Amino acid sequence: MLSFDTKNNEFTDNYKFLIGSILPRPIAVISTLNENGTNNIAPFSFFTAVSAKPMIVAFCPMIKSSSGELKDTPRNIFREKEFVVNFVTEETYEKINLTSTELKYGEDEFEFAGLTAIESDLINAKRLKESPIHFECIYRDHLSYGDQPGQGQIITGEVIKVHVKEELYYEGKIKTDEFKPIGRGSGNDWIKCTDRVQIERLMKKQIQK
Repeated sequence: MLSFDTKNNEFTDNYKFLIGSILPRPIAVISTLNENGTNNIAPFSFFTAVSAKPMIVAFCPMIKSSSGELKDTPRNIFREKEFVVNFVTEETYEKINLTSTELKYGEDEFEFAGLTAIESDLINAKRLKESPIHFECIYRDHLSYGDQPGQGQIITGEVIKVHVKEELYYEGKIKTDEFKPIGRGSGNDWIKCTDRVQIERLMKKQIQK
């Protein structure tokens, strides 16, 4: 087995260990408002659930490796205190991939990628019409681990409203086969959820049933 001291590595080497080991990674497609009122949307695969009540999610944007600047998404969240989490499906991943293009601040990634912005119910940030699920979120808190390229932060948001496409929802659960989610792998890999296995869990109380 090979061993590596991460403190002596370049951040790009450590990044490849992360994206090549943590598989598959769900993708948060975060939509926010730019300072000039235009829409911003970008995908983040360092993303997870944190709490059920309050309903908290977290994602982890890193400092731009190209410029050493804060990405537009956290910049908008810290100012507006809100964002929407949208999701990627087999039908949308190619357009979602386009939203990762580094446009000039204030340019609308919805328009650039051929996606549709729709109004949210409780916040000003727009939802992605092509996403079958939306989480309207208010900013809760964040932790920063530095301001240099490759250094990241954790941003959490409280989900205050959930929208689910009707055909996905059955008896209180979301149907994976109808959802058709897709995640990220290493390099340019995207991973479909079409090949799954089931195994009974041994917890006394299983809320996932």
